[in-house]
Order: sequence, then structure tokens, then C-alpha cells
Amino acid sequence: PNSGKSCLFNNLTGAMQRVGNYPGVTVEFAVALSRFGDEDIELIDLPGAYSLSAYSHDELVARDCLLKEKPDLIINVVDASNLERNLYLTVQLMELRRPMLVALNMVDLAERKGRHVDAAHLGELLGLKVIPTIANKEKGLEDLKNACVDTLAKGLLPKPVYYGHVLEEVLPRFEAALLPAIPPGHEAFSLRWTALRLLEDDPLFKKEAEGWPQRGALTDALNEARSFIVRHCGEDAATAVTEARYAIAAGAARDCIAMSEKTRMDISHKIDTVFCNRLAGPLLLCAVVYGLFAGVFKIAGEWTWLPLFDGTWTSPMGLMERFFSLLAGHIETHVSNLLLRSLLNDGIIGGVGGVLSFVPLIFFMFFFISALEDSGYIARVAFILDRVLRCFGLQGKSILSLIVSGGLGGGGCAVPGILAARTLREEKDRLVTIIVAPMMNCGAKLPVYAMLIGAFFSQARGAAMFFLWALSWFFALVAAWGLRKWVIKGEQTPFVMELPPYHLPTIRGMLLHSWSNTWMYLKKAGTIILGVSLLVWALMYFPVPDQRSLAAERAKIQAQCGGSDDCELMLSKIDAQMAQDHLRHSYAGQIGTWLSKISFLAGFDWKENIALLGGFAAKELIVGTMGTAYAMGNADANETSLSSRLAADPSWSPLRAFAFMVFVMLYAPCLATIAVIKTETNSWRWPFFALAFNTAFAFLAAMLVYQAGCLLGF
Repeated sequence: PNSGKSCLFNNLTGAMQRVGNYPGVTVEFAVALSRFGDEDIELIDLPGAYSLSAYSHDELVARDCLLKEKPDLIINVVDASNLERNLYLTVQLMELRRPMLVALNMVDLAERKGRHVDAAHLGELLGLKVIPTIANKEKGLEDLKNACVDTLAKGLLPKPVYYGHVLEEVLPRFEAALLPAIPPGHEAFSLRWTALRLLEDDPLFKKEAEGWPQRGALTDALNEARSFIVRHCGEDAATAVTEARYAIAAGAARDCIAMSEKTRMDISHKIDTVFCNRLAGPLLLCAVVYGLFAGVFKIAGEWTWLPLFDGTWTSPMGLMERFFSLLAGHIETHVSNLLLRSLLNDGIIGGVGGVLSFVPLIFFMFFFISALEDSGYIARVAFILDRVLRCFGLQGKSILSLIVSGGLGGGGCAVPGILAARTLREEKDRLVTIIVAPMMNCGAKLPVYAMLIGAFFSQARGAAMFFLWALSWFFALVAAWGLRKWVIKGEQTPFVMELPPYHLPTIRGMLLHSWSNTWMYLKKAGTIILGVSLLVWALMYFPVPDQRSLAAERAKIQAQCGGSDDCELMLSKIDAQMAQDHLRHSYAGQIGTWLSKISFLAGFDWKENIALLGGFAAKELIVGTMGTAYAMGNADANETSLSSRLAADPSWSPLRAFAFMVFVMLYAPCLATIAVIKTETNSWRWPFFALAFNTAFAFLAAMLVYQAGCLLGF
């Protein structure tokens, strides 16, 4: 893990596989085609693993692909700055007796640490081609491609691994007894690999071997081999094999690493003495997150740094709102058909336009979060918060899943966050993490927060977002504690994690990461959100009520008063009443009104109920649906800023907005997340549980917030 494997894969194939400076980024394999010389190559990027003794789901993905897919060539990506630790997996891969080579990556980082790795000598020791590379700078890629083609053409195999005289004495005898017991279909595994896995009592191999023929003779031979090892080594077979591999890795690393006389002090250790300090670490984390929110809101929505044609300046979000406002006014002036005008202004601009107005916020949020990921700080966050999480029934590795879901700054998504839970070895840890991960502030919730913060907390946008970030962690931890105590009981597992060295993020990497995530947001706005917005508009428009009496009253006032200011005010009130009556008596209005019999306890009106129903499909739809609802219920077609409409609505208040944000933060996962929970748990039980539990928990939290606020006079 964290050896630059996905970065190398992207540079070899032109793919956009996610990368990050912390372990566990890749949790499922990715496939891409590339051309090496005259050869068409299909490359597979597997999750990183420290060994082939698989325990977690991501390690199983890597192991199963290596054993069952039978790749023509294995490219073992090794971190040159941590050579000895990485070579343990290399030794295990050599046991498979498959064509392979080593990509010795991060040689520049090793040099900065004062370690020069002799790649040629390492290749001689292992009997492999060892190619130095620097993946993030695209160095050594052509040499690697040529080595791949040559190894494939010649079918070059690594040297047989020598395990020491005791193991080398017992292994041939055990292999001879093992050979007749191996059933058809297992010939692809090397005999040595199979023998070692059985000696180590590998649970997966052990279970598979239970159905093999000549099971009795095989068991006798296995017990005899283990007894021989215990007698001559003084330790069990699994320990003896593991120590032999570590000895090989340590010897190879020692022989081919030359240390410079003046080794540079590792700056990562210096930084960690401050950022991972028991007292300073949490305070600095809060400062980083607060600075992230404050900076993003200022750059995207407060600072006016973009010029307009009329000589004024505006912010990126202001530019988007200005565009949709002008477009709505143009449609209002030039489209005479009432149904078509409502479809365009209320359905498309009110729905999709409201969502697209927050694109700058999404882009800059991902931009700065990618900087934190690439720098290596994310892994430190896991280390800092591990002690806190353990008090609530979670373990340190759960943090990575929660961060990917949006737990750092709101730029994540629950779908990859739940997939990242594959790195957890214990199933119960995994289940709790999967259920609470959607409670993090994902990128889809950001537009809802930005809309309401802009309307009611505009003087302290950064502080408001920071408070919501802290609140999401608080509620997620409380939910995890309750689940661990009463629903998913079990022992906690220890947390061990590699802290990668700090890296300086590249502008190119940050731009690619932020653009790819923003593009996904735009695609969702142009497909799912557009489709559902049109459906919601139809439910809000039909059936058309009989408003002839109000229309007659309007015509009478217009005829009597002419164009005076008082007349215009009276006409605007009648227009607003007609729009509100139309919306209230629509199909959607009837559904929202029925739900308000319960939702009023949390301060929600029928319009918010409609929006929250749309949010079950995708949280971005909340803004789009509310945009449609308040556009259709507003007489001023040129006012397209949803925040302005909510701020001007007398039924809204800061307390109501806060309770609404709490509910949005916690309630049911979106449909895409539900589908992933089903896939990851292989059961419909947990998706439906998450749907019911998260929604009930959200309503209880929002109701307590609203009722407590009312009692306190807010």
C-alpha cells in the first residue's frame, strides 16, 4: 500500500484511478488497456497488500485475482524508501513461480533519505528485472514497458526461494506427499506455494483442502512436516516460514542499500512531532478544517475576483447565479406559453440551475481536500482520532472510510467511503462503519448547507460549516456507540497503520482530482437531477386548480388602479397567493401536507417534505426540489437566488434552518449508497436497516434541536 502503484497505473494507461498519500485508497481492482511497444497490454490495478495472507476484503481482492485470474505477468511495485518491508510481499509473489518483475518506485524519496538502492544487484539477488521508477514524475516508464515486453516474451521466472536448511529439508518430502492429493484445477498454483500455505495453516487454503482426495494421507504428511519443523527450529511452522521470508527480505535490502555518510534528517518526523502531538494534534486538526471551510467559502462565494461585462466584479458562485437570473428573465420575457415557461423556469432553472450554482464551491472544496490527501496529512488524522473513535466502538481504520465519505471537509462521497471499509478485517467493525459513513458531510450535502448558511448565517459562513462538520462527527460517533452497544456487539481489533512521508502536492494532481469529482457532480446534475427535477415539477404543477375567482379579482384591481405602486403591491400579493394555492393543491403539495402532520415536530413544512423525499434518490435533489418549489410559489420570476427567497420567507428562521440541516446530515443514504451497502454486505437486511435507522435517528436529532430551540426562545 501507498507505494505509488495507482499513480504508476494511471501514467502507464492514461486512466484516472484515484490516488492518495495514505494506504487503502484502492479497494477494488481497475482494468485499463495500454500499448507497450508493439504489444497491446491489459493492466489490472489491484489493492495494495503487505502480504498474501489475506484477512481484509481488499487483500482478498488482490489475492483472488493473482490466484484465479492467472495473470501473464506480475508487476510488483516496491517502495524504495521502505525496501525491507516491501520485499516480504515480493518473496511471497516469487513463490507463485509466475513471470514477474519489480518496479522500484520512489527512488527519489529513498535518495532524499540517504539510501541508494542498487537496482541491478537487487535484480541479481532475486533473479528478476528491477526497474527504478518515479511514478509521480513519469520517470522510468519506458524502461518498465520494455522490461514487461521482454519478460513476457521470454517467460522469465524469478529464482526459487531458499528458506534455510531445515525448511529445505522438509519441504521436498511434504511436496511429494502433496502432489497426488492436489485435485484438477489447482495445477496453476506452484507446488511450493501450496505446500507453504498449508504449513502456515492459511484459513482459506485449509478450508479448500478439506475436500481434496487422499485427505487422510495429506493430513498425516502435514502433521509430520510441522512436527519436524518444531523439533529442529523450536517454533511452529507458520512462524518459521514467516521468519525465513523476513530474513530473505532483510538480507536482500542490506546487500543492495548504500547509506550516505550524512543522512538527511527525515523532515516528516520533525513535522509529526507537532502535528501528531497528543495535545497539539487535535487543535491543529480543528484549525486545518476551519481554515479549509473559511477559505473555500471566501474564494467561491465571498471574494469578488471575477470581472463582469458591466465593469463590476463578482464571485464564482455569484457569476453562476447572475447567469441563471438573466436566463430566467429572458425566458419570462420571450416565452408566452405558460406551461412551457413554468417548465423552463421552475422545472429546469429552478431545479438544475440551483444545483449548478454550487459548482464553484464543490470544485474548490475538492481542490483543497486533494492537497491534504496528497500531502500525507489524512493518515495523521486517522492516528490523531484513533483514541477518540475507540471510545465509541470504532477503530482507527474506520477513520479512513469516514474521511472518504466526507468526514474531513465535506468533499467526499459515501459510496467510495463504504468501499474503503473493505480494509477492516473484522466484519462487525465493517458493518458499523458502513452504517455511520453516510452521516458524514458528503459533497452532495454541501449545496444544502451553503444555501441555508447563505440565507441565515451569512456573517459566519466558515464557522457555521465548521460547526456542522464537528456535529456530523458527534452524531456519527453517538450512533456508532449505540450500534456497538445494542445491535452489532463484538470485540474491537487493534489499529496498526503506516504513516507515509509528507509529500508536496502537485497543482496538476490537485486540478485533476477536483475536476474529476466536479465532472461527476455535473453529470449527475445533467442526468439524474434533471430527470427527477422534471418529475417533481410535474407533481408540483398538476393538477391545475380553478383560480378563476382570484384571476377575476386581479383583473378588477388592475382595471381600477392602473399602474400605481399600491396597485402593483396588491397585484404581487394576489400573484403570490395564486402561486402558493397552485402549489399546495398539486400532487406534491398534497403529499407534503400529509407528511407535515408528523414533520412539524422538527419544524418542517410541506415544501421541505417534498424536497426531503427527493433527497432519498440523491441529496443534490434537495436544493433542486426546493428551488422548484419556491420558484413556483414566488411571484418574482427574476429572483432566482434560493437563499434570498428563504431569507425573505417569514416562515423560515435560523432555528428551522439548523434543524433542517441536522436532518439532511443524518437521514437515509441515497439510492447509490443503498446499492453499495447491498453489494458489500451481500444482504438486503443492512441496506434496509440503514434506511430505517438513519432516518429515525435523523428525525429524533432534528426534533430535539427544534423543540429545544423553541423552548429556549430561538
